[in-house]
Amino acid sequence: MLGWHVGTRNAGSAIAFIQDVQKRLNRKVQLTADGFRTYLEAVEATFGNDIDFAQLVKVYGKKDGSSDNTEKKYSPAVCIGATKRVVSGNPNPAHISTSFVERQNLTMRMRMRRFTRLTNAFSKKMENHCLVIALHFVYYNFVKIHKTLRVPLAMEAGLIKRLMTIEDIFRLAD
Repeated sequence: MLGWHVGTRNAGSAIAFIQDVQKRLNRKVQLTADGFRTYLEAVEATFGNDIDFAQLVKVYGKKDGSSDNTEKKYSPAVCIGATKRVVSGNPNPAHISTSFVERQNLTMRMRMRRFTRLTNAFSKKMENHCLVIALHFVYYNFVKIHKTLRVPLAMEAGLIKRLMTIEDIFRLAD
């Protein structure tokens, strides 16, 4: 995971997140965002035209034949279509996708119960929430051995030479 930001879904948070991501890159990349308009402004303000940037806008609705009086409170809407739109640069159409970030969000929700509403583990203090997210990503990048790579992501990227342990993370916390 390259970067993360905890904040509201507004321009300030979007700019802070995109600027943080930009600082961590050393070459031009392809980026795909969802239809949230604020990302357009944040990416343009941060990268200008020095990025291959596209949007994947999903359209949600109800399934054909479903009634309007079914219980929907905890059920997600159904994706009934998607539109790919090039914003800047020359993004490869085959790689215009939000699947990786959506999978990462699912991994976070499944491994950190703090993201599960209506449970006693749901984060109530922002500081604790941020610390748990940081711990998750340090573990995910530096300790967890990923099946397809057979090493942690940081080792595959050349950031570490030896396998880190949970004890190493606790030493870093000091």
